[in-house]
Amino acid sequence: MNDQIPAEGAHEHEHDHGALGEAEYAEFMELAAEEGFDIEEVEGAIEEAGHGPLPVVAVVGRPNVGKSTLVNRVIGRREAVVEDKPGVTRDRVTYEAEWAGRRFKLVDTGGWEQDVLGIGASVPAPAQDALGAPAAVIFLGGATLGGTDTDAAVVKLLRKAKKPVVLCANKVDGPSGEADALALWSLGIGEPHPVSSLHGRGTGDMLDAVLEALPDAPQQTFGGPGVGGPRRIALIGRPNVGKSSLLNKVAKEDRVVVNEMAGTTRDPVDELINLGGVTWKFIDTAGIRKKVHLQSGADYYASLRTAAAVEKAEVAVILIDGADSISVQDQRIVTMAVEAGRAIVMAYNKWDTLDEERRYYLEREIETELGQVAWAPRVNVSARTGRHMEKLVPAIETALAGWETRVPTGRLNSFLGELVAAHPHPVRGGKQPRILFGTQAGTKPPRFVLFASGFIEAGYRRFIERRLREEFGFEGTPIHISVRVREKRSKKK
Repeated sequence: MNDQIPAEGAHEHEHDHGALGEAEYAEFMELAAEEGFDIEEVEGAIEEAGHGPLPVVAVVGRPNVGKSTLVNRVIGRREAVVEDKPGVTRDRVTYEAEWAGRRFKLVDTGGWEQDVLGIGASVPAPAQDALGAPAAVIFLGGATLGGTDTDAAVVKLLRKAKKPVVLCANKVDGPSGEADALALWSLGIGEPHPVSSLHGRGTGDMLDAVLEALPDAPQQTFGGPGVGGPRRIALIGRPNVGKSSLLNKVAKEDRVVVNEMAGTTRDPVDELINLGGVTWKFIDTAGIRKKVHLQSGADYYASLRTAAAVEKAEVAVILIDGADSISVQDQRIVTMAVEAGRAIVMAYNKWDTLDEERRYYLEREIETELGQVAWAPRVNVSARTGRHMEKLVPAIETALAGWETRVPTGRLNSFLGELVAAHPHPVRGGKQPRILFGTQAGTKPPRFVLFASGFIEAGYRRFIERRLREEFGFEGTPIHISVRVREKRSKKK
């Protein structure tokens, strides 16, 4: 997980040392000054990275209401696909945006329709997944049609999600259309902001309202022994992969209902389980579906609550059915956990039923399809017989340790200096950018800020992440690396 952050001008804020102590902070700032970085700029980069992932704003609404056009307007470029027919966007797509100096992620979702058959019925899943994590939601309605039955159904979903909502009436191209926008008051979620996604009218006021709805970039806090209760473990995976059976086997009693029919679990089920003298909170979640031919309200809400449970957990135990080929849906679930910044354990179920040939091909599938989480602890288990169940908690503890690992700035910079000297960045366009220094701005997951003399390519950043893992461990955790490029300063005459 990497972000390339362009240097910004200085801005006023309270100093936040992130994970640095006072002495380490002073030494670090002296180093930054020697390399020609503006102190305010460096402090801002550390503070920004220390706050963790950017807040997410989801854009939701029925098909062809103008969501992708609005996203393009906000991000300032044409990236989201726009076509004058409903249903063009079928997947959840995330873009980084900025307004009034505040950065956030904007999620473009597929439109949601009631009682739709065929491929259109699959569209709600990405939209509902997006609602599990956002700090705020932009609900886009049409000014000319007013509130429709589909709009009302989406509003019902938003109320259950308990997220701040900014209501927008789209396609208001002039003062005459503002009266039509007032019809959306009937939805009961506040004042409709009249906007034109196509021409940009009213989008500034709408974004001001979005920033007011966003929280003030809080630090993520999680419970530890004696602090905030037991550690939280979410069991996630496709439907009928054995999550409930695994929880019952760990608990050594039937705590949750198990049935061969997929979708038995709809609500996340919290269970306190004592293992080895330590109490853990295991959360059995609903299976995350890829696509369904008819998206029922129950499945819709179940997937939303599963995504929210992952956000609140510290560790995601991702259960894979070893008897089946690793699917695109398995990869999507892994990506969701990685993007949420959770510690991760990979558990391959039904291992006792696999013959040698299947085990051979499963190993090849893991290498090719799940290489992005090669750093995650792995356990081969049987939820039915309890095989290797004793290895699950040590794997969780390993992942938590990596998730909370902190590298002192001095040691990190010694490592970076040796790495850059031995493996310099490739020369591009006659220039060779260098990593000048860096620091770890936060943990849970580990977040690093690297300061450089020029643009650092994605391949080189992946190389740095790989070497960080080799040197310092970080087993079981995503790593977030952001790069701050030194601004060129005009020579004084």
